[in-house]
Amino acid sequence: MSATGLQRRRRWFQAGFFALFVLAPPLDLLRLDLTRGHFILFGQDWTLGIDAFLAGEAASWQAVLNVVLRGFLPLFAVAGLLLWVGWRYGRLYCGWLCPHFSVVETINRLMRRASGKPSLWEPRPLPEQLPDGRRLQPDRRFWVPTLIAVIGFAFLWALVLLTYLLPPAEIYPNLLSGELTRNQSLFLGIGTTAFTVEFLLARHLFCRFACAVGLFQSLAWMANHKAMVVGFDTRRARACKSCNNACDNACPMRLKPRTLKRKMFTCTECGECISACTQVQGGERARSLLDWVDGECALPVVGGQPSRDGHDCFGNTAQPRQSGSPPDRHRPQQRLQAGG
Repeated sequence: MSATGLQRRRRWFQAGFFALFVLAPPLDLLRLDLTRGHFILFGQDWTLGIDAFLAGEAASWQAVLNVVLRGFLPLFAVAGLLLWVGWRYGRLYCGWLCPHFSVVETINRLMRRASGKPSLWEPRPLPEQLPDGRRLQPDRRFWVPTLIAVIGFAFLWALVLLTYLLPPAEIYPNLLSGELTRNQSLFLGIGTTAFTVEFLLARHLFCRFACAVGLFQSLAWMANHKAMVVGFDTRRARACKSCNNACDNACPMRLKPRTLKRKMFTCTECGECISACTQVQGGERARSLLDWVDGECALPVVGGQPSRDGHDCFGNTAQPRQSGSPPDRHRPQQRLQAGG
């Protein structure tokens, strides 16, 4: 499938963060070394600073201060930053950086090539016509690369997580020489099996219900009615009549972007729906009926009511690409449909 500039840029972000996720332990950027009993951060030992207290060489208040400064403060800072980003922009980390979501989208694309459906639980195949006008006909031969990708990513995830816990300088040589310890082999075997099942059958369920990072971002996002959200230009809704729901079909989380915010609780702000609509409308972003909105313009997506002052939040006068005249742009904005 061809990608708009927005999606090409997002995939560069995803690729870069996925590489960082894999390389962080070998480069000693961040890992928890169980053999040492503390974190390694940028090549330096990161401890709670209580060794002197345990040895009777420091006062209790010094130990408490070290725990606060080296433990709780960094943890609260990272959590606070993540929640603020979620409150302001939604699950931006998920859609633009998360290595798990990168795998979800990759398997979605392969599975659609194999069966016409991005998930085994999709009730029916998606339309063969893509937003850019090309056709994608399912080919069962793509089940082979799909299963290889599922198992390959599962093994890679298990291996990388193991290097976050044990020294990579021990794990990788042991793996290459076939001399993994019993516990290391068990971790890789069980981890690969679990991730294979998850990537094949439950990858969307994990993102929706099991990922704490995504869940707390969504909760913070829902608390801010003026946060960035995908908005639908209802004044030109007539242009959707000749479309095959390209935005719905493009959503990796299987949501319906033209609906209320509460029905998009797990939206990852990936922008795939925006890119799909852009392609349907001829490739010009200004013609898209979907775009990110915030502030007062986000309120109609929250409550389904038109903008209070009748302001055109999309700020364009582009005519729909489809045949037929568009609705009068001075007519009051239509109510968002609860079901998309």
